[in-house]
Amino acid sequence: MTPAGYLYKFAALRPDWLAAPAVSDLYSISGCISRPFADFIKHWKHNGYWLFDSPAIMEQIATKEGIDLSQAMLFYYDIHDEEFDDRTGLWRKFSPEPSFGTNVQEPRSPRCLGYDVATFWANAGPECSPLSCNSLAETLPVNAHCLFASLEHARQAIDALAFANTEPGPYRIFGVYAADR
Repeated sequence: MTPAGYLYKFAALRPDWLAAPAVSDLYSISGCISRPFADFIKHWKHNGYWLFDSPAIMEQIATKEGIDLSQAMLFYYDIHDEEFDDRTGLWRKFSPEPSFGTNVQEPRSPRCLGYDVATFWANAGPECSPLSCNSLAETLPVNAHCLFASLEHARQAIDALAFANTEPGPYRIFGVYAADR
């Protein structure tokens, strides 16, 4: 796993339409349900993984935009160094977008919350997290945060084609961590 960066998010409670009673909230990396702190792409301060190298960069954006982060959670992510190409059925190496610098300052004591799978059809940031966006959490074993318990579980689900016929890939696996502010 490679350090990918940080993101402040407003984590949502499990919506009523997601029939996964073990899930209490959604800590997915995608912004479909648990939204990011801001429409940050327009600031062009993200790194090559479409996240942030440090919390301070997001805090500057929030101050500029007048955004209160007191209710936001600070997440830190690392990323598996291969993505699954759903067209070929193969795993392949990938790199962060080279036009953005990537120099992630790792947190002192991150707490692993689980592993998410996100789609990257447009290759411009995490798009959808099929565990929540496509209700795969109703049939796959996930924890209270709608995440896989391990990298191995995430990879096994992808290899078993559990994500077929959801959102177009490729699929990338992220470790999701709570980070101290």
